[in-house]
Order: sequence, then structure tokens, then C-alpha cells
Amino acid sequence: MRAVPAPKVWVAALTVGAIAAVTVLAVQADKGPRPTATTARPSASASASPKPSASAPAAVPDGSGTGRRIVYSLGQRRVWLVDESDAARRTFGVWPGTVAPDPGTYSVVSRRDATTGSDGVAIENIVYFATESGLNIAFSNAVDGSSPPPASGTQTGGIRMRKADGSAVWTFGSQGTTVVVVS
Repeated sequence: MRAVPAPKVWVAALTVGAIAAVTVLAVQADKGPRPTATTARPSASASASPKPSASAPAAVPDGSGTGRRIVYSLGQRRVWLVDESDAARRTFGVWPGTVAPDPGTYSVVSRRDATTGSDGVAIENIVYFATESGLNIAFSNAVDGSSPPPASGTQTGGIRMRKADGSAVWTFGSQGTTVVVVS
């Protein structure tokens, strides 16, 4: 006659199985695509995507001016840090807010180390360059590194990026730096 395992053994076995399944799913999710910063070299333009992508570096958009500047493409959801020789020193994808600046040329008007964004998220490396619909438009990154979409119905002017990219914009975008917004 065979011994029947006690109910505790079944519960333990099912729990171990469930934990193993969740672990496998977590590992698979962790291997998914992530936004990455890249150094730009001339290449084909990246396509627009709902979030930053790790695609090949995109060329600085035509019609974005000359000289040292920050270029922000609304359509590509991408920023370039361009030096005096018109070479892109860094490019990366961003998560735009719900209110976008009009295409045009602006200047960095102020900077702030840290504050709370209009969406309630703690942010840092804030570089302000425009006002649209009564909202300040600025580059920033979330202190915790997150980039959740803004709450439905919330108007936000923050153009969010990864922490390393936020630090790069902070270092590059001193007061008076030109910011060019293109479609």
C-alpha cells in the first residue's frame, strides 16, 4: 500500500512551483528591451516609438541650427547634445510630457537641482527652456529612475529621461544654452 503525502507536502510543492514560475517570468521580463544612451554618429533617423529605444544612433535632424545646442525632436522623442562643431556628442530617447513646446529656438532660462514634478514624481536635473499653455517645459529625470506615463488628464511639461541622460543634459545645458525643438 502506498502512503499518501500529507496536505502540507502538496501545499509546499505547489508553492515551490509557483515561485519557480514567477522567477522564470521575471528573468524573461528582465531580458526585454531597455532604453539606452548612445553616442551619435551619422546614420539613418530612428523611427518614433512610445518610449525610448535602443535603436541605432540617429543623425542630428536637418534644420536644427548650427553650433552648440540641445536638439529635441517631438516626432522622434529624442534629444541630441550637439557641440560647437555640429557633432552630436550624445543622443538618447525621452518620455515627453502631455504638453509639448512649439517647434522653434529657445534658450535654457533656469535650472533646478531637484523638486516635485507636476505629476507628483520627485525629479532632478531640471533644465527649463520654454512655457506652453501656462506650464514650464523642462528636461528632467525622476530621482528613482522611473518613467511612468503621466496620469490620465494630468498636464505635464516635463520631458523625462534616464538618470544618466538627465545628468548629461544638466552638465551640458547651462543657462543660456540654445535649445532647438523640431517636429
